Amino acid sequence: MKIRFSHVLAVGIVAGVAGWMWTGSFVAGGMADSENATPPPSQRAEEAAAKPFRVAVREITAQPRRSILVIRGRTEADAKVEVRAETSGRVAERRVKEGDRVAKDDVLCVLDKGAREAKVLDARAQLAQAELDFTAATQLNEKGFTAQTRVAALKAAMDAATARLEEEELELSRTIIKAPIPGIIESPMVSTGTVLAVGGVCATIIDADPVLAIGQVSERDVSKLEIGQNAEVELVTGDSATGKIRYIGTASDPATRTFRVEIEIENKDGSIRDGITTTARVPLKEESAHKLSSGVLTLNDAGTLGIRAVDEQNRVAFHPVTVLGGDEDGLWVGGLPDTVRLIVTGQDYVTDGQTVEPVATMAGATQ
Repeated sequence: MKIRFSHVLAVGIVAGVAGWMWTGSFVAGGMADSENATPPPSQRAEEAAAKPFRVAVREITAQPRRSILVIRGRTEADAKVEVRAETSGRVAERRVKEGDRVAKDDVLCVLDKGAREAKVLDARAQLAQAELDFTAATQLNEKGFTAQTRVAALKAAMDAATARLEEEELELSRTIIKAPIPGIIESPMVSTGTVLAVGGVCATIIDADPVLAIGQVSERDVSKLEIGQNAEVELVTGDSATGKIRYIGTASDPATRTFRVEIEIENKDGSIRDGITTTARVPLKEESAHKLSSGVLTLNDAGTLGIRAVDEQNRVAFHPVTVLGGDEDGLWVGGLPDTVRLIVTGQDYVTDGQTVEPVATMAGATQ
């Protein structure tokens, strides 16, 4: 039988493959299999653990910032006085009406005098008689016709008559009720013919110049305020005004733990009414702060809000922060060193003290 060359070639190839498989030797690109083989999984894990974790960092620097403290509240007149009767009587005359502007000592109400005028006349007559008796006794005593004790007794009677006259005149003056402060008469006011008892209200006067913007400030922010600080006050009516802080409470409200703050606003024309809702903005002292994205904030194991940064040795460090405020493009925070290498990507996958491989990134490249 004739043997073909192709059969011989095929047999040779099969023999060569069988020999390669029997030796276990493999050469690829001129390299032995021992140099190109894939390392086992345990070796790959050790190599990954030895390589530092990569994080994206951005260096941020503190900037000067002036915070604005917002205080919401309402307006309140500087003085609001209920003018009360100091004696009883029927209201015989009412000199003013609701909405009238009055000056100090303007007459508001006149009570019926009744027998008060007669009592004043009687007291005057009693005093005149006492004075005559005392004068006569004094002259007789000087001539030796009367005792000194009688002179002393008549002097006491004269003093008592003087005191009674003063009391009756004071009682008569109380029938005329006057304004103790300037201001505007508030509704309602007593009607003519009403019988007022002692302590009954004739009228209520509101003095709204200056007017106060009253608000409450939290215990965290009250230490940032000072007497005399300027404030911009917006009213719910759309009007605005400027004022100064004149009072800061020294004791907090037990229920809300907030402190009362009063902002004094000039109101000569009376355009700002009592009880209007207000929003006051108080510029605070300038301070250093960092601006960053809210996405870089994280919590440590204790639940404290802060950021993670990389130090000079590429170790992770946690820095607690205080949120000072926010703008449309980020948050302002305090409590950080002047310059920080902030971790902007990967901050939630590293721990404090861990050595990492920082990769610098440009501002705005990450959240």
